[in-house]
This record gives sequence, structure tokens and C-alpha cells, in this order.
Amino acid sequence: MATRVHMPIKVGVFFGGMSREREISFSGGRTVCDHLDRNHFMPVPIFVDSLGNFILLDWKYLYQGTIREFYPSVTDTVHHWNIPLYIESIEGYSSEQQEQFVASIGSKIEPARFKDHFDMAFLCLHGPYGEDGSIQGLLDWYQIPYVGSSILPAALGVHKIFQRELLRHAGFLVPPSVVLSQQKWLDTTDKEALLEHVIATVGLPFVVKSSTQGSSIGVSIVQENSVSAFETAVHRSFFIETLTHETWQQWSIEDKKKWLYTLTDVREGIGFPLCIGKHLFYTPRSLLTYLENYFQTHQDTCLLVNVCAEENILIEAFVAGREFSCIVLEAEKGHPIALSPTEMLKESVHFDYRAKYLPGIVRKQTPMDLTATMLSEIRKKTVALFKLLDCQVYARIDGFITNANEIILNDPNTTAGMNPSSFLFHQAAEIGLNPTQLLTFLIQRSLQARKEAHRSYLAARACLERLV
Repeated sequence: MATRVHMPIKVGVFFGGMSREREISFSGGRTVCDHLDRNHFMPVPIFVDSLGNFILLDWKYLYQGTIREFYPSVTDTVHHWNIPLYIESIEGYSSEQQEQFVASIGSKIEPARFKDHFDMAFLCLHGPYGEDGSIQGLLDWYQIPYVGSSILPAALGVHKIFQRELLRHAGFLVPPSVVLSQQKWLDTTDKEALLEHVIATVGLPFVVKSSTQGSSIGVSIVQENSVSAFETAVHRSFFIETLTHETWQQWSIEDKKKWLYTLTDVREGIGFPLCIGKHLFYTPRSLLTYLENYFQTHQDTCLLVNVCAEENILIEAFVAGREFSCIVLEAEKGHPIALSPTEMLKESVHFDYRAKYLPGIVRKQTPMDLTATMLSEIRKKTVALFKLLDCQVYARIDGFITNANEIILNDPNTTAGMNPSSFLFHQAAEIGLNPTQLLTFLIQRSLQARKEAHRSYLAARACLERLV
């Protein structure tokens, strides 16, 4: 009897996106494409640009260092002082010219035609429009199965403010906090009084964080009773920047160049497009021209606000203790299992974006050096949070063990980082799974989850049959 041959499942690997974590997503997408088992899967690289276009990416661009190195091409755009831009900073181009930008790296595909290109989706997108339920809803609409959690847990996992109230009502320990809206911040003239209220509520030191960002973007620790430090932290979380007349006049050309370069980086600066009052700016060149003219006749302070600035931020008590991350895998419906938690051995280093993704800054220890009882308690609580949020397939849940041996969980991630050194691969290796084996597990379990939920039922069933 002839052996039945199955065609590989075409997996659309989604990466990039509109959020500030797009570079991490880009790197993660490359990792997934490289490690999928070619006996069962054919990776199809789907680059999502920051305008929301879905682009079937030419493979050669997958191995660029960063998105700004190839899109938009430096030969197609004018960069002031050679500052690379993201595509959302390109203004004044016709729709035909924008289409040419896309065509230079691949071919644009519409969601209604996704099924022509792939059978299922592997989501490496992070942050807003990536792990907040948006892309999950789009795929559900077109009945395309995807890897990971569905709409509701994704939306709950990305919203830090709502998430905290959910945890509090469920009996999880949460540190004292204050929610601050952008409008209230801008309307408050007595910043010192506001700082006093924050300190009275959450104490010192305290953490200021954006409500919907990941990868520690927009996170600061305020160590002292200082209005200046408070303002800097709040502006960092809202993606707001102030610039004084005095500072501008003191800066050299090189200082201005360095400032503009940082400003365009969505990981460290507030990014473009941005507003000053009613004026909208897409590029460093247009902003520079405006500021040079403005400060010739004005002595006040300019307030720069990113057009996608956070509406609300979270200010919470600093948790002194040991920081960990725990991967939870759902081997079968309703039965998640927590892997051994990893401790970040960072000494006095703040576990920020650089510490997370640059090698050598922070060491990882798996499992943590704890008693069996404490390790079991961490795993028990992370599983409980996984269930509370109704996550499916996998999640990464971070937390702290305080000096009083209390466990505080925060920031559950329904789309874990897919970089080679990520916690996901790190902890999977501890149970004997290499990256290819883990990705196969995630895909197979995700197909089962979509089938069980009757979402993309027929497509998920067909893919599962091809995996047998």
C-alpha cells in the first residue's frame, strides 16, 4: 500500500507591526522562520508594516538587522543627517508611490486573500495591534487558525490597568497603584502636589509604566522625592517630551542631531509622527525647521506629544525582591503546566529594553535557587493566572518574590518573545525541547484549541489531519 504523503502546512509568520516592539517582533519572526520543521511546515514571512499593510516579504530582507535598514529604502527617501525613518514618517507621497515602497520589498496581500498564501498564522506581533486581540479578531473573521490565545485573553493580557483590577478581585497580591490620565497630567499645574499624592499612596521608590506597552518600553523607576525625576518618568511613559528655549540655544548642531536620532527610535524616543500644539510633524527635518524658527521668537517650553501617546499610565509601588519569569504551556484543554521559573540575576540593573535583549547584561538562572515548596507555589500561581485570563496554548508570566516571600505576578504575555535567547526557548530547553520541537508543539496545540473552540474549525481540522 502506498504511503500517504502530506504537503507541508503553509504557516504565515506575522512579524513587525505597528507597535514600539516591532524590532523585537521582526527578530522573533526570523527565528520562527528559521526553526520551523520543514518536514511539516513551510514558513511564509508576512511582514506587517507600521501603516498596517500585510506584505509577503522577499526572503532576503528577513535577514536585515533592523526594519529601518530596508523599509523604506534609503535610496527612496531623503534622510536628514542620515537619520533612518520608519514608513509612518514618510509624508507627501502619493498612494502609488507608497505602493512602490511596498513592492520594493515584497507584495502586498489583503486579509481576504490570506488563504491563497497560507493555511494558518504564527503570530510574533507584540503590543497594540499585535497581542491585544486585534489581529486575532481579523484572523477569526476570515476563519484562519493561528498560534496562541484568542481575542479575550489577548486583550486582557495587554491592558495593565484593567488587568490589575482583575487580579485584585481574584485574590492575587498587587502593589498599591495610581492611574494617571494624560489629560489630567497636562491640566495639572501643581506637579509637586500630585507627586506628594503619589508618594502618600504608593511610597518611594515607585515605578511609572505605560499601560499597553511591553518589553519595558516606557518604564521608569523614581527613586527620590523629586518633581524633575517625576516629570521625566511620566513623560517617558506617555511618550511626551519637553524642550526649553534655553536647552535648544545651548545645543550644538551635533547635540541636535543626536537628540533627533533618539527621537525617531520608537524604543527609546517618543517617535514620529508627533504634535506640538496643532502642528503635526512626520520627519526630523520638518521638526528641526519649526523649532529653529519657533525659538527665535519664543522663550517658553515646547511640548512634543506622539500622536499615539498613551491615554493612561500606571504608577505603582516598587516591589523589592527577586524577579522571575515563568512559561506556562497548555498540553491539553484546561490543563496548563508551568515550567521551571527563571530568575533574572541583574543585581542593581533595571530590567529594561536593553537588559532584556542585549546579551551579557543580565544572567538567567533556571530553575530559581528556591526551596521545592516555593518553586511549586510560583508554578501554582502562574497556572491560576493563566486560567483566570482564559489563556490558550502558552503564555509568559512575570513576577517577583518579595523579601517576605510573597509572590506578586504582573504583566502576563499571551505572545512571548521568540528571540533565540527568550524565556520561552530557555525554559523549554530545560525539559528537553529544542526550538523546532517547541514550535511544532505550539502549532499543533493551537490547531487543537481553534478546533475545540469551533473557531476556524474546518481549516484547523484539515491542518491537523496533515500533521498525522
